[in-house]
Amino acid sequence: MNKSWIFVVLTSISELVWIYGFNVATTWWHWAIIVPIIIVDFWFLAKACENLPTGTVYAIFAAAGTVGTALMDVYLFDGTLTTEKIIFIAVIVVGVILLNIADTIAERKERV
Repeated sequence: MNKSWIFVVLTSISELVWIYGFNVATTWWHWAIIVPIIIVDFWFLAKACENLPTGTVYAIFAAAGTVGTALMDVYLFDGTLTTEKIIFIAVIVVGVILLNIADTIAERKERV
């Protein structure tokens, strides 16, 4: 596995951590924890973009954040999971998968 993909996973996870922090922060010291997490998150994002297509990395980052936040809202903050939300989450996931497939095809064409 390419080391850059590990950074994609780390940036996606840390994004969810600081988004969760936004929802529960009530004092200055909560923010003192959240801000460094945001900085580290963007460092992971930059490292991932060094060896992977930036569009793909950002699409995964944004999709993981969007899907993760929607699910976090449902399971941690008593939000509702409607049929519409499920459909649109599926559209996001399918879009990221297709973007990865398109990048793989483009890379193969470049090698030939």
